[in-house]
Amino acid sequence: MIRKGLHIAGALILVIFIIVTLAFTSNRAKDVFCRNIEIEFDDDDLIHINKDEIVKLVAGVDTGLFNKKLVQINAEQIENAVEKHEAIYSAEVYTVMERDSGSFEGVLAIKVNHRDPLVRIISEAGTYYLDQFGGKIPISVNYSANVLLITGNLSEVYAKKELLPFVLYIENDEFWQAQIEQIHVDDNGDLLLIPLVGEHIIEFGKVQDYQKKLQKMKAFYEQVLAKDNWNKYKTVSLKYNNQVVAKRR
Repeated sequence: MIRKGLHIAGALILVIFIIVTLAFTSNRAKDVFCRNIEIEFDDDDLIHINKDEIVKLVAGVDTGLFNKKLVQINAEQIENAVEKHEAIYSAEVYTVMERDSGSFEGVLAIKVNHRDPLVRIISEAGTYYLDQFGGKIPISVNYSANVLLITGNLSEVYAKKELLPFVLYIENDEFWQAQIEQIHVDDNGDLLLIPLVGEHIIEFGKVQDYQKKLQKMKAFYEQVLAKDNWNKYKTVSLKYNNQVVAKRR
């Protein structure tokens, strides 16, 4: 019983200490001014915007940031502004206090998660990246990503609704991810696939039934092209039902 009582007393002391510490910290925070902005993101992100650009986004919301105390800063408003940038998937904004030579310095911390580009679109409607969720990422001189390329006559709606599921299927298949480097959409809406290995072009036809078409094409690779025939064909067409029509050079 005595030991149990000591445990309870110890727990109460710890709780009181935490409450007092938080109260003290809270009181100190009321007098701490923001003196710095710290921005964090993964350097391995395929694309990332310049930190100076993020600072500009913050300044657009709060021009007097460095003249404000931490408790006066609207972190949620700044977070919403940062997340409006098309290259950013999500952001977390919060204030912290850092000890500096015995005193406290206020810091606005911003943690950014960039969008991960899946495909690059080059068309008359514009040039941009799409991520796996259909999020549009603008092209910038500050970053580039080596991803699957789609060119030709296509709208943004068609790219998101029709082509994106097809691209996701390719990217989730180890063989096709390594083999297809470009998709071209002609004026009739037919697809041409440009492979990495072989000098042929795959006349894919419409995007519908892409799973079955790719299965047939893979069988053709295994049964025909794998026998030292990679460069003997000019085109391989999947446009016709249940057929693979190959034209020699």
